[in-house]
Amino acid sequence: MTPQMLLAFGVLIVSVAVAAGYVTLEVLARRAPARQRLHDTGGSGSVLETSLPLADSALDPRLARATRYLPRSPKEMGRLRKRMARAGYHDPMAPAIYSAVELGIPVVFFLISLFVLGPTRGPFFGALIALIGYMLPGFWLSREVTKRKKAIANGLPDALDLLIVCVEAGLGLDQAIVKASEELAVSHPALAEELGILTTEVRAGKPRMEAFKNFADRTKVDEVRQLVSMLVQTDRFGTSVAQALRTQAEVSRTKRRQNAEERAAKIGVKLVFPLVFFLFPAMYVVTLGPAIIKFARFFAGMQ
Repeated sequence: MTPQMLLAFGVLIVSVAVAAGYVTLEVLARRAPARQRLHDTGGSGSVLETSLPLADSALDPRLARATRYLPRSPKEMGRLRKRMARAGYHDPMAPAIYSAVELGIPVVFFLISLFVLGPTRGPFFGALIALIGYMLPGFWLSREVTKRKKAIANGLPDALDLLIVCVEAGLGLDQAIVKASEELAVSHPALAEELGILTTEVRAGKPRMEAFKNFADRTKVDEVRQLVSMLVQTDRFGTSVAQALRTQAEVSRTKRRQNAEERAAKIGVKLVFPLVFFLFPAMYVVTLGPAIIKFARFFAGMQ
């Protein structure tokens, strides 16, 4: 066997060992007693569905260990974890998995190019392909963040309408948010998940305004920032919450309609490139092809 094949075989063995170790650790973590107790109480691994404050949970060591699974505030997160949270991945293992994939894809691409192209041309093209493979997870994560931000912005007017109905029906703001997160789970799951995390932070003992600010920092959506600023001012000055929500809902709905009109106006410009590169060449072949063939035969006969 050549040294390149031995190196590739060694890297493959190490990769399989690391993957097997990660799967084993993940299975053991899912079967941990704290995770099982969270599951029995109706919570998931990342969001604790309980209304006990943190001061009460400190009295019980089991509940104190369970608070580790509460969603962290953006100030306590790293840069990668913030990006993963904005994309909708709140699991604590998500950054580790992303980092492993980001480092593993270039190695796999380099080995494939080395096997296909050989030891002479393989390293050069393999380095280029490995660089592209290293950039792919970043592009994918940026796309997921953009999609989630659009989904949250599009669902915010509907959530505000539900909040207005619940507040005017006599519910408090916290209960209205819980009801809105339950009703929006099907139509706008991203926004419902963020509202669920907001509710969990409030139930865990965080101040309401701090939980709202964490909501705005996690999503990085302009409409959510405006909503949080409005709620902070409403809570500070004691004005009507329903009237403030109704005003914010009208603004959000108008902005959503304007964004839709803007996208519709851009369609004509975006269609130019497919028409030029795909439709026009085929049309030219069909319309001008027979004439060109006749001209070519005519001039060939004259010669």
